[in-house]
Amino acid sequence: MAIATTPADLLASVVRRDAAVPLITSYDDATGERVELSGATLANWVAKTANLLQDEFDVGPSSTVAVVLPVHWQTAAVLLATWSCGAAVRDTATEDEGGLSGIDLVLAAQDRLAALEEEIGDTDLLGLSLHPLGGGMAGYTGPARDFAIEVRAAGDRFVPYSPPDPATPGLVTGALELTLGGLVEAAGELAARLGIVPGDRILLDEATAAEAGPVAWLLAPLSAGASILLSRNTSPERLVARAAEERVTATLGCRVPGVRELGRPA
Repeated sequence: MAIATTPADLLASVVRRDAAVPLITSYDDATGERVELSGATLANWVAKTANLLQDEFDVGPSSTVAVVLPVHWQTAAVLLATWSCGAAVRDTATEDEGGLSGIDLVLAAQDRLAALEEEIGDTDLLGLSLHPLGGGMAGYTGPARDFAIEVRAAGDRFVPYSPPDPATPGLVTGALELTLGGLVEAAGELAARLGIVPGDRILLDEATAAEAGPVAWLLAPLSAGASILLSRNTSPERLVARAAEERVTATLGCRVPGVRELGRPA
């Protein structure tokens, strides 16, 4: 089996192992939505997004892409697509939008666009509605291009112009900087430290996931062969039933009686 050296390799490993098994399930208790993506479906979103970034915005190994998005299944696709292009991610999930100098492209949630439009000047801007079915931005009239509309026309198979180099920058968030290879190493180390095992189905609270960053909520589970259940705007009274229905085996950032909490002694 090939050794994963970049985040794109982690996703490829998941798809090779079992493309049909649910990989990311996302709940939002504020809207009542539930979205489930298999490894194959997520890989398709990643490929289309990567083609869009590479072909329309020239994103590649020398690029830095700002991701102004909450923890969400579409954010997972954007992050993995950026890394598939060999580019670096500036993660702003726990930061203000300030300090976006040196950015080649910004992908932002629709409700963050107004604050960004003046600040980023001529930098390309893509807006995401975060609609549960991937729909476009309703009622938006600003300069940002609509991710949902743009990505539909992108190809389903992605081949980078330059293969991602594990030694190039992969993530900049606050004072933390990691290479693409460093992201994979950090994911493996964190998965081991938290006690994530193959086949785990991990329930992650949105607030904890945002604070911990994408290595914790996305790459560590992928590295360990686990699946992810994201819970946004979590309703505490629904957690026990949801954990049972979704066959959750571990949690991060929330407690469910009878389910092990990652990072805590048994």
